[in-house]
Amino acid sequence: MTERLEIKAALTVDDAGTITGIAWPFGSPDRVGDVIEKGAFASPEVLPMLFAHDQGQVIGVWDEISETPDGLTVKGRLLVDDVERAREVRAMIRTKAVSGLSIGFRTKASKPRQRGRTITALDLHEISVVAVPSHPGAQITSIKAADGTADQKENTLENEAEIETKNADPVISPEELKALKADMATIKAKLNRPTAANNNHPAAQNDNDERKAFVSYLRRGVERIAPEEVKALTVSADANGGYLAPEEFGNELIKLLNEYSPIRSYARVISISAPEIKYPRRLSGTAATWVGETDDRTESGMTFEQVTLTPFELATFTDVSNQLLEDNAYGLEGELLADYAESFGRTEGLAFVKGTGIGQPKGVMTATGLKEVKTGLAANFPTTNPADVLIGMYHELATSHAANGVWLMNRKTLGTIRQWKDSTGRYLVLDPISAGGVMTLLGRPIVEMPDMDDIGAGKFPILFGDMSGYRIIDRVGLSTLRDPYTLAGKGQVRFHARKRVGADVTHPDRFVKLKVSA
Repeated sequence: MTERLEIKAALTVDDAGTITGIAWPFGSPDRVGDVIEKGAFASPEVLPMLFAHDQGQVIGVWDEISETPDGLTVKGRLLVDDVERAREVRAMIRTKAVSGLSIGFRTKASKPRQRGRTITALDLHEISVVAVPSHPGAQITSIKAADGTADQKENTLENEAEIETKNADPVISPEELKALKADMATIKAKLNRPTAANNNHPAAQNDNDERKAFVSYLRRGVERIAPEEVKALTVSADANGGYLAPEEFGNELIKLLNEYSPIRSYARVISISAPEIKYPRRLSGTAATWVGETDDRTESGMTFEQVTLTPFELATFTDVSNQLLEDNAYGLEGELLADYAESFGRTEGLAFVKGTGIGQPKGVMTATGLKEVKTGLAANFPTTNPADVLIGMYHELATSHAANGVWLMNRKTLGTIRQWKDSTGRYLVLDPISAGGVMTLLGRPIVEMPDMDDIGAGKFPILFGDMSGYRIIDRVGLSTLRDPYTLAGKGQVRFHARKRVGADVTHPDRFVKLKVSA
C-alpha cells in the first residue's frame, strides 16, 4: 500500500514552471508523529508530479531529487506549455492557495515512537503538490515574480512538543479557511473567465497583460502602444525579429494544429532550444552463446547510428485592412489564429506524412526501414477475406508496439474498410461508444490522415504503428511580425507568421505500412 505524508513546504515556482522545494524536512515529525530519517529515501531518478495524489492529474515531473541537511530537496518542471492543470497549479502556488508537498511511498523499514513511527527505509513512488498539508514544517519562502524578484517570507517551525499534542488532522482556523476559499474562488473565476479580444469588454475581463499587449501590437504596431505594453511583449530571439504570441495564444494554436495535423496528438512532441537534436539508435546488441566449462567465450559488441532531427521554417502572412484593425469587435486574434492554424496545420500535416526531409520534416511514410505488407491483389484488396492482410499487419509488430499502435488512413480508405464484416456479420470497424471517441480496428484507434494515399496500384494507403517512434521537434513557436509599410498605400497591414518544426522516424521497428500490389 502506498502511504502519503504531507508537509507545508519550502516551495518556489517561476514563470517557466520550474518548481523547487523541500519535500520532507529531517528532524521533525508530522501531525501523526511520523519521522523519516536521513538516508531512508530510495527513489528513481525521475518521479511524476501529481496534484493531490490524483493519478489522473499529472502536472509535471521531478527530475532532481536529493537528500540535503535540510531535508529531501526536489526540483521539477510543471508542464505549463502542455497541461492546463499545470498552469492552474502554478497560479495557485503564486497566490499561496497551494503551499504544500506530499510524498507517496511504500515503507520498507520502521520502528515505533512514543507517538507515530521512525521510518528508516522507504520506496518513493510520487510527490504531489497539495493545498492543505498535515506537516507543519516550513512555510513558503518565496514565489518568483515575472521580473525575477521574490516575495520573501520567513520559515516558521512549531516545536515538537506542540506538534505531538495536536490532533492528527490538519488544523486550520476559520479565518484561514475563509481566506483560502476566497483565494480559490478568485483563481477559479480568473481561469474560467473568457478573455476579451477587444475593447468592448471591461478591463477586469481582459487582465492578461501579455495578451492585451499582443492584441494592441496587432492593431496599432509597437510604435503606437504604451511603453508598459511593449515591456509585456515577448521578443522573438530569431534573426528576423518580431514578437512571440502569448502563452494562451500559442497553446490554442497547438490545439487547432491538432485538428489539421492529428499526428501531433499521437507522436512524441518535444521543444528544443538548439539548432538540432541528435538521438543514438542501436542497430545491434551483444550476442550471448552457450559454452562449456572451459570453452572460449565469443566477443560481441553493440553498433549504433545517429539520428539527427533538424527544425525547418514554416511561414505565411495575412493582410488586414487598417479599418478592420480599428473597428473589429469580434476577436481579431481569433481570426488570425484560425488562418494561421489552417495554413500551418495543413502544410506540416502533409510533411508529417510524406515529407522528404529536404527543407521540410521527414514524413512517417517516406522514412526508411519500415516494414511492408502487400495486399496480394493488384490495385486493391482481395475480394475474399480482405481483412486478413490487416490482421497480418497487426501481428507484424512486436506485442509491446502493437498494443500501443494506431491505424493511419484517409477518409476514403476508411470508408472502404468500414464495410467489411466478419463471418458472423459484425463490422470489423467499431464505432466509438461515446461522443467524441474514436473508431477502432482490431482493438486499436483509427486516425484519419487526409494526406495518406488512396487505395491503388503501388500505393501505401494504410500505416499501423506505435507513434511514439515518430518524433516532432518544435524549435520556435508562433512568431509574428507586423509590417505596416509594404501595403500602406492600400490601407492594409501585413502580418507575417512563422514557426520552426522538424520531424523524423526514430524507431522504424515500431511501424508497418501496407502496399497495394502493383
